[in-house]
Amino acid sequence: MAEELGAALDRLWQVIGSRRGADPETSYTARLFARGRAKIAQKLGEEAVEAVIEGVRGDAPKLVGESADLLYHLLVLWADTGVSPADVAAELVRREGASGLAEKRGRAKL
Repeated sequence: MAEELGAALDRLWQVIGSRRGADPETSYTARLFARGRAKIAQKLGEEAVEAVIEGVRGDAPKLVGESADLLYHLLVLWADTGVSPADVAAELVRREGASGLAEKRGRAKL
């Protein structure tokens, strides 16, 4: 299962990268890039809220769809900010074996 998700996300990452600079009239991803980081972040937030709503409702099929939308918009934001999946994977590896509570206590306060 994890391999399937990883492969699907890798393919999505490649497609997102290929849409940078494409025609915004023919590509939703290119349109997001053209509209800028604030719009990408707004769409990510909207999808996050929709995923939360479906999770609270317990509607698994709708949660699956909203989760896919959320991951897509997150990857677009990563691409726009120069963050790669490898960067995030490295951070996850760094956190392995650490207590979630201890990790949260160790974060700098904003």
